[in-house]
Amino acid sequence: MNYARFAFTDAIKALQENHGSRRAYEKVEKNNVVDGLSDNEIAFIQERDSFYMATYGENGYPYIQHRGGPAGFVKVIDRNTIGFVDFSGNKQYISVGNLATQSHTGLIMVSYPHRARLKLYANARVVGLEESPELFAELDPADYPHRPERMIILDIKAYDWNCPQHITPRYTMDEIRGAFEPQREYIKRLEEEVQALKEKLASLTH
Repeated sequence: MNYARFAFTDAIKALQENHGSRRAYEKVEKNNVVDGLSDNEIAFIQERDSFYMATYGENGYPYIQHRGGPAGFVKVIDRNTIGFVDFSGNKQYISVGNLATQSHTGLIMVSYPHRARLKLYANARVVGLEESPELFAELDPADYPHRPERMIILDIKAYDWNCPQHITPRYTMDEIRGAFEPQREYIKRLEEEVQALKEKLASLTH
């Protein structure tokens, strides 16, 4: 996989040349070759509870959809393939309909607390639940309340990390609760000590 070689079309290279970045990116094209997802990308993907997916419609326009689920609902099948169960939603079927005529997709996955952003090019295919029960068993987040309709498998063509600029840190309620848990435990211990001292003091004054 070589993200720069895959992403940089002639028009993009011309812009890079005009703006003075072409020489640096030409080196990236020659040297930045990776063999599938590394452990770093795999761990990052498996921790996500949402991502953005772009598909291409017959109307000639891209369609970008936010996908969400429990943390880890996107599964890494192997170092070149990821997949997820498509939950029943508003039944517009725009993304799935687009994939019926054009498999090319783009994904962005973001960790707001860590200000990290992974972007991927992929070819997507829709797999029916009954077509591969074994694959469904691997992908289905069984403990999460949902109604599965199909599976979407993504064969990764290239990926890269974006810089953290302009990513504002944001935190889920679970992350906030986890961050404050040590302080809550500390306050609880102090309250118990204060109560014990009050009881001891009361016994001494009677």
